[in-house]
Amino acid sequence: MTKHWVAPALFLAVSLSLLSCGSPSGEGGNDGRESFNKGWLFARFGAMPDGSSRSEPVGLESTDLADTAWRKLDLPHDWGIEGPFRDELPGSTGKLPWVGIGWYRKHFAVSSEDKGKRYFVDFDGAMSHAKVWLNGAYIGEWPYGYAPFRIELTPHIRFEGDNILAVRLDNPPTSSRWYPGGGLYRNVWFVKTAPVHVAYNGIFVTVPSFTQEEALVHISTEIDNQSDAPAEVTVLAEILDSEASSEGVFPSAPEATVHVPPNGTEKGHIDVTIIPPKIWDLSSPHLYQARISLRQNGRIIDSRRTTFGIRAAFFTPYNGLLLNGTRVQINGVCNHHDLGPLGAAVNERALERQIELLKEMGCNAIRTSHNPPASELLDLCDRMGMLVVDEAFDCWEQGKTPNDYNTLFKEWHEKDIRAFVRRDRNHPSVILWSAGNEVREQQNGMLMGKLRAIFRSEDPTRPVTAGCDNPEAGFNGFQDSVDVFGYNYKPHLYAKFRNTNPSKPLYGSETSSCVSTFGEYFFPISSDKSQGAMNQQVSSYNFTAPPWATIPDVEFEAEDRNPSVAGEFVWTGFDYLGEPTPYGNDPTASRSSYFGIMDLCGFKKDRFYLYQARWRPDLPMAHILPHWNWPERANQVTPVHVYTSGDSAEVFLNGRSLGGKSLKPFEYRLRWDDVHYEPGMLSVIAYKAGRIWASDTVRTTGPAVALALAADRTSVKSDGKDLTYVTVTAVDSRGHRVPTAGDLIRFSVSGAGRIAATANGDPTSHDSFQSSRCRVFHGQALLIVRSVESGKGAIHIRAESDSLRGAGMEVTVE
Repeated sequence: MTKHWVAPALFLAVSLSLLSCGSPSGEGGNDGRESFNKGWLFARFGAMPDGSSRSEPVGLESTDLADTAWRKLDLPHDWGIEGPFRDELPGSTGKLPWVGIGWYRKHFAVSSEDKGKRYFVDFDGAMSHAKVWLNGAYIGEWPYGYAPFRIELTPHIRFEGDNILAVRLDNPPTSSRWYPGGGLYRNVWFVKTAPVHVAYNGIFVTVPSFTQEEALVHISTEIDNQSDAPAEVTVLAEILDSEASSEGVFPSAPEATVHVPPNGTEKGHIDVTIIPPKIWDLSSPHLYQARISLRQNGRIIDSRRTTFGIRAAFFTPYNGLLLNGTRVQINGVCNHHDLGPLGAAVNERALERQIELLKEMGCNAIRTSHNPPASELLDLCDRMGMLVVDEAFDCWEQGKTPNDYNTLFKEWHEKDIRAFVRRDRNHPSVILWSAGNEVREQQNGMLMGKLRAIFRSEDPTRPVTAGCDNPEAGFNGFQDSVDVFGYNYKPHLYAKFRNTNPSKPLYGSETSSCVSTFGEYFFPISSDKSQGAMNQQVSSYNFTAPPWATIPDVEFEAEDRNPSVAGEFVWTGFDYLGEPTPYGNDPTASRSSYFGIMDLCGFKKDRFYLYQARWRPDLPMAHILPHWNWPERANQVTPVHVYTSGDSAEVFLNGRSLGGKSLKPFEYRLRWDDVHYEPGMLSVIAYKAGRIWASDTVRTTGPAVALALAADRTSVKSDGKDLTYVTVTAVDSRGHRVPTAGDLIRFSVSGAGRIAATANGDPTSHDSFQSSRCRVFHGQALLIVRSVESGKGAIHIRAESDSLRGAGMEVTVE
């Protein structure tokens, strides 16, 4: 039987995806576009990292300024992550010095052979309130730190001598609820084009219909004519299979002739049929490339290459999300944009590692909380098979902090929405646009409707949503202004919403918010979610949550009882900098959150396995907790819990059975709450349908005697950006991690790499991420090593401790 997908009026989000091949605005590998990340100069003013203040001189944009003493660096750069942590700074934003003013200057030359071209600089993001000058002349601004933008350089380009690009950024205090970072923290690009060229993010590719036999692809190309004469341009399109050779799928390229008025814009439209198409889905995210060229007077004047995938995604009220006609339950997480100890500075390998860990857990979707992401994230989700809810704002007209987006909304919201939708609308991974998170205007359906219209004007193929924490938003008319309704922390309202809104798709846009610390367990345990927090840490028995939140089990049950719910986005996949709930802004408060399923280093908390058991039911797995080093608890009750994808399990202590238990309906963990501690070996055997399914063991260890190193990759690229994540573990004489170890480690790296960051999973640690020293926390710490550009050979890594035997390893750089 032939399946046939036709784009419905509202919910079908079939598109060809723009993939940047390392260029996050989606035009990587294109003519006339090159990285502008190297060789910047930087200086800070206003609030300084040490708490002092430095006055900002006038004329920092001037070509006459002597800037040789400024700091030399490459982008991306986050000035806040460099620290230091300061107790008097807000815990909500990570106790890091991101507030203040930063200036960047770049000297560059342009060949006189390129006179007559148009020149631009593309910023993938600049945190924040960016103002830009070229050769002393003010040329533009863009205040929202998460938005991509382009500024033209042409009128002030010099073809003899130096050009100086100057960028001023200003992060005001109380402008964010979490750690935003500061600086040119995403990639910057230099663009050179003919006067007639493809507009910035001007390619929009949709798929009106497709079957298993053929796909109809529609390519709309917006063309800018920045000349005083009318232009007749031929638009050509060639489709390439990204997994095959460079030869085109079709022997001849379709063409369209477009007449563009002087200093005007026009669109060219081309239809292409792919026979047979390879479909993009989560298990096989197949991608193509489209090469779009402009020909004028017989020669090619501009060319853009984009990567895309073909897929159908639409939401239904009673059957959730259908991807290519098949129900896909959304097993998603919300993530903030920081990369833990690397801060906000974007790094493709760091994002890739996060997605690898999420997929291992069974996660299939990410909500970009609460702002447009780096394009690299969407590129990776396209390649790796991950769905995305692409979010715009954390607030609208009514702010949550005095200097947040509410100060920009009136003037900038339309520009910001158009900017990121035009950039992201071709990614097959993106299934929803989100207009906002927990905005104060959840009674104002008219305003939401206006925002929705802006989204739909740039992309009519995808539905628009919002994350709503106001319980009345599902019933006061606001729900009618969105295409798909998202509830934050309202599993108890799923049934009422469905009965009241029978035609509106529903999902959990933000769920659970359970809090825990890697390796921490407090006794006695309590099912009271307000308990389990002490000593600035939170128990990993996973019963603790803030007042508005729930433990994971509550959300699981709500979805099982209400199968029309499309799925959930857990808050959060990873711990992040700032928002250390439940400890707030105490002067000694933590640097980072406790919400993550994984900690700031990406180490798996016990909660990881609770979600894995649910989200990967066909994976044989069992996980037993807590660790079993409790000499102070001899013969005391020490509860034992098991997470498994099986249906029953039996626990053994030193070979003695403690009994078997089976999961009952709406139960998601097995509990042995009356176990009396004795040292030795604690193990579990899980069963499924009466057969042995999986097992797990924890042991009482001896004292830590040595360090062990394990890298996530033993070979990296010599591009100066690639990373290897090295876990250092304090082990006993048998090689087992000692969960009570807290020894201080000294790292050294030589050869073709350098230390990018060190960290552990302790949210209370205020040690610098740039330090070469770090304590293990519950027996583990992390070293992140970055390759040196063009430094092929080996990276030599060494970890030493005064109390433990050291360890070393090598990583190859190719």
